[in-house]
Amino acid sequence: MPPDDCILTSAASARIPTAVSEFQLFFYPDSRDDKEHLALVKGQVGGQDDVLVRVHSECFTGDVLGSRRCDCGAQLQEALRLIAEAGAGVVIYLRQEGRGIGLLDKLKAYNLQDQGYDTVDANLLLGHQADARDYSVAAQIIKDLGVRSIKLLTNNPHKLDSLKALGIPINARLPLQTGVCPENARYLRTKARRLKHLLVLEELPNGSTCYQPLQLGIMEQINKPLLDAACHRQRTGRPFVTLSYAQSLDGSIAARPGRPLALSGSQSMALTHGLRAAHDAILVGIGTLLADNPRLNVRLVEGKDPQPIVVDSRLRFPPYANLLRNGRVPWIATSDSADPERQTALEQSGALVLRLPTGANGWVDLAALLQHLGGLGINSLMVEGGAQIITSFLAARLVNQVVLTIAPLLVGGLRVMDYLGQAQMNCFPRLRQVTYQRLGEDLVLRGEPRWETP
Repeated sequence: MPPDDCILTSAASARIPTAVSEFQLFFYPDSRDDKEHLALVKGQVGGQDDVLVRVHSECFTGDVLGSRRCDCGAQLQEALRLIAEAGAGVVIYLRQEGRGIGLLDKLKAYNLQDQGYDTVDANLLLGHQADARDYSVAAQIIKDLGVRSIKLLTNNPHKLDSLKALGIPINARLPLQTGVCPENARYLRTKARRLKHLLVLEELPNGSTCYQPLQLGIMEQINKPLLDAACHRQRTGRPFVTLSYAQSLDGSIAARPGRPLALSGSQSMALTHGLRAAHDAILVGIGTLLADNPRLNVRLVEGKDPQPIVVDSRLRFPPYANLLRNGRVPWIATSDSADPERQTALEQSGALVLRLPTGANGWVDLAALLQHLGGLGINSLMVEGGAQIITSFLAARLVNQVVLTIAPLLVGGLRVMDYLGQAQMNCFPRLRQVTYQRLGEDLVLRGEPRWETP
């Protein structure tokens, strides 16, 4: 694929009338791998913002033969229809068959699937990655067409992250869901469960599968108190705090300390990103940053990115953190005794360091931090992890609502309460005004903590 310093340009173009509209077809040869990529362009896209774009990987069986083993052909046709309806947009057609494994091994993978393996395991058994696609050519084509920013038609969060990392401004993700049939239902479930594609699939009583509109009704309950977050800050001096995290059935949030564990399904991930967009700021502990290196932004739904905040009492914040490359200056809450040289280095890297008093345990005093954030105009704060931060906020009684995702797994790993003694656990709240919702295979509950008076 083209390196960053290589410019991929169109060699020819021609008018292509299709069943849905007329497009201009651009031809992009790549001499390094002898592949010929394409771009179908509708309307004026050069110099434009928010251009509707579909980055589509070649699928001979689905696109040409109409195979029903996948949803590729239907997605291609739906993308063309949506762009024609919008009056402008681009379909980029990348020659990377079978998620990058080629047509020969794709057919071998189909045979393995007929033996009972899913699409991910079939690729792995053939010695490939689950998804070996590369989107650098797509980024080059978007730049060559002069597109300034895009709205991406995709269900694949990896594609979204890859294009952003390649310097493509993406202002929105738009879902691209098509029909489902018995031949592709298992394939689609695997994409949602193992590849985290944002597909909404529901089992019907007769055993068939269908698409359902994304139902995030629990967001209404979550958003209600956020409407009064400014009043809450004026009354208390601190932001309204939503505690949100995912755990397994046995309460595990990680397999072991410092090791990330993917628990949430695709729909729950979309809910999490909706939560981020609904809050002014998002907070994690330094342990989460070191383990996951998260971006803490909004990618899977439309909405603004919250202000990222990291509680880091000893300034262990690493210079390679993704938060330093996100576009928003990360705030690092540290103790008043933290190393000033480390503070200077972090601020030179683009961070803002907030020095705060410490509690008896030597960590940043969370009540003081919330008061400081309130003074900075933060009305609502989402606390996302890790275990030590979660338990500390609960122990300090600084949580206004809890959003908990429960995944149908048994892990036997690190639990939230493992950081506390039994005496502290006895002081924890009961949730009131509880709302439940099933999202895919996950159960999400929302409630308001109520503490007993000591």
